[in-house]
Amino acid sequence: MPHAPLVLVHGNPESAAVWGPLIGELGRADAVVLSPPGFGVPAPRGFDSSMTAYRGWLASQLELFRAPVDLVGHDWGGIHVAALAMSRPDLIRSWASDALGVFAPDYHWHPRAQVWQQEGPGEASVQEIWGGDLEQRLAVTSTLGMTGRMAERVAAGMDPEMGNAVLKLLRSARQPAMAEAGRLLPRAAERPGLALIAVDDLGRASGTVEQHEWAAQQSGARMAHLDVGHWWPEETPAPVAEVLADFWAALPARADAR
Repeated sequence: MPHAPLVLVHGNPESAAVWGPLIGELGRADAVVLSPPGFGVPAPRGFDSSMTAYRGWLASQLELFRAPVDLVGHDWGGIHVAALAMSRPDLIRSWASDALGVFAPDYHWHPRAQVWQQEGPGEASVQEIWGGDLEQRLAVTSTLGMTGRMAERVAAGMDPEMGNAVLKLLRSARQPAMAEAGRLLPRAAERPGLALIAVDDLGRASGTVEQHEWAAQQSGARMAHLDVGHWWPEETPAPVAEVLADFWAALPARADAR
């Protein structure tokens, strides 16, 4: 049976290279990696880098495919994936996200995000993180818990445009924006979903395990509790590849089959 198209969407402060190890584990040389505007690729003129804008961008990209896709997102990419599943299920056969916890009603943004959401301190933080030379950016990726090749690739792709996109995106996501978006999670149940819950994500940027579980239940998503950290696409892709392959193998061939 032929595969449905596989589309991967990364997060912040990543670039498309983050997916290389997972693609290798899956044996899917046909996978398509989409980089959100401003995150490794230039943003179109007039793009406002809001949550709504990214949802529309992702829908416009998926409309180019001949068939509904299997959509996977990491970090902010996982938020974009869930938002797409709530709004345009016709474009996907299935979806998988490791960021569902942000939609829980009691979710609070992590401390760094709260700084970015403030006028003034946010700009100063972005200048410090994205405005330095390569050595300074490598120090930033180290503090985020990245190591080895991933840290080098991510640091190389960090630039002021990405920092500006981060400010706009996070400010569009100030609470209660995420809680309000979470009320629409049941709409995502129209297509099979998979909640990738990284149990060893010590930073908990996308919420607690309990918040992930709540959001998975609301969206009708199958849960996969994984002994992996936040940067699993590069560091520990094998267990995630296994659960994804099992998830897809159990799906109906057609997106509209129930």
